[in-house]
Amino acid sequence: MRIGVLTGGGDCPGLNAVIRAVARRSWSRGHEVVGVREGWRGMIEQLFQPLGPEQISGILPRGGTIIGTTRTNPYKVDGGVDAVRRSFEELDALVAIGGEDTLGVAARLHREHSVNVVGVPKTIDNDLAGTDYTFGFDTAVAICTEAIDRLHTTAESHNRVMVVEVMGRHTGWIAVMSGIAGGADVILIPERPVDIDDVCSEIRRRHARGKNFSIVVVSEGCELPGAEDKGEVDQFGHRLLAKRGVGERLGHEIEHATGFETRVTVLGHIQRGGSPTARDRVLATRFGLKAADLVDEGKFGRMAALEGDDVVDVSLDEATAELKTVPDEWYEVGRAFFG
Repeated sequence: MRIGVLTGGGDCPGLNAVIRAVARRSWSRGHEVVGVREGWRGMIEQLFQPLGPEQISGILPRGGTIIGTTRTNPYKVDGGVDAVRRSFEELDALVAIGGEDTLGVAARLHREHSVNVVGVPKTIDNDLAGTDYTFGFDTAVAICTEAIDRLHTTAESHNRVMVVEVMGRHTGWIAVMSGIAGGADVILIPERPVDIDDVCSEIRRRHARGKNFSIVVVSEGCELPGAEDKGEVDQFGHRLLAKRGVGERLGHEIEHATGFETRVTVLGHIQRGGSPTARDRVLATRFGLKAADLVDEGKFGRMAALEGDDVVDVSLDEATAELKTVPDEWYEVGRAFFG
């Protein structure tokens, strides 16, 4: 059997661990493994490369992806779907590693054209339904928490408000988790409307009781009142974020309303770069082994998923049907320490 592996969407720590696990498990069963370069673009253009022992040696701790990635959507490219189907004539099966967009394409291709594809959930935002956690998320939260810890000391030294913008286009999992772990005084997420007056009230209340610094964590996808939406979207229909990010605009609003000196830190791509945590390496490895098992068993249209401590499989349609948003009870854990 000739098995292809692709990584799509944004890169994140742990992708190479999945590739390694798929390859090692598949070789042990006599299968050939090839990398599909640049995500779904590689399936459109047949950008294949060998994945042998030499190619995967030493990649477990490496961040990024050795086979590259893009946000290409075959359904938005003229002749894209037909080209992908032709590539499946060169492959017996495909392991697609990605988030809702990459796996949404996989689910649709399987549903409409019965292609032999299985999925592995990847997103640092942890917003993919059907799995308790996605790999890459733990690393992102750890990086954000360390940043918040470091900002605490400089904020206290200078009596400043520190606004920390973290990733989270549609959901606030990174903001909530790192905010709780880092002791943030205000956490703002896309699931809840932002009220600048409430934010400023929390900060004033904190300062009134003698705390002359504050930490505000905000997801990049939060919409501030009065923010301009230019209506630009990517190939998957997602709104493109403004060049002047939410953190910068929020910091300006807070300083203007409270008079407290405010500084903004945008963590950006630091959150998705570098080596994965031990937890993400293990989870990614388990997902990769499960994906290889699904291919070997002919269980296509399925995705590896974490359920409690068990790695199971769920349908790609179920996994991509909706985003997994932050529930109220999780937000209230953070809110208990506001102000």
